Amino acid sequence: MPATVPLRLTVDELAARAGVTVRTVRFYSGRGLLPPPELGPRRVGFYGPEHLDRLELIEELQRQGLTLAAIERYLAQLTPDIGSLDLAIHRALVAAWTPESTEEAEVGQLCRRVGRELTEDDLDRLVAMGALQRTERAGVFRVEPGLLPLGARLLDLPIPLETIVATRAVVRLHSQATARELHRLFRETVWKPFRESEPAEAEVDRMRELTGQIEPMLTQALVTAFHRSLAEQLAEGR
Repeated sequence: MPATVPLRLTVDELAARAGVTVRTVRFYSGRGLLPPPELGPRRVGFYGPEHLDRLELIEELQRQGLTLAAIERYLAQLTPDIGSLDLAIHRALVAAWTPESTEEAEVGQLCRRVGRELTEDDLDRLVAMGALQRTERAGVFRVEPGLLPLGARLLDLPIPLETIVATRAVVRLHSQATARELHRLFRETVWKPFRESEPAEAEVDRMRELTGQIEPMLTQALVTAFHRSLAEQLAEGR
């Protein structure tokens, strides 16, 4: 169990760590988006790291514009025994399409948020991962909410700092190449023929509105494809 997440969380603690209300947790549970908690003494429900990561993933998918029905389909594609780290990876990948965060936090706030004390080395590693960005003010960092939970879980793994930096560079390089190719494909096969048909201004506005709704679908498709490809590569390397 990573040091970042307590062994068991009450529903109030789970909601506080995820930044949602208890009512939201119960709503998701009622929709089957969260598995049932473990029942303790006096039938008090306790939640583990998988509940927290699944809840944070649901919130991220909602921020991306997915409906509850789409979120249900997304979660249904995940393996039943998916672990906390895999869920955190999914959330981090989904969050990559969120506009750059303007949220800032001091070190003490970050420690409370991830549930552990953060050393200078920990902060350096989180910066290298892209979970944090240093600001001009000492001890104040700009936070990437989608990456911070995953980064905190990776702090306990013996991964050299240079490997983290190189990994981030590889991901950035290939994601930029994918984005450019998708933009080229859409521009040449969709927008160009549409413009050449001389549509009315109302149709152009409607087309812009529809294309804006494609991003959540692309996000889901890319995350799913990347996760499957990574799993295949890991399986081949064993």
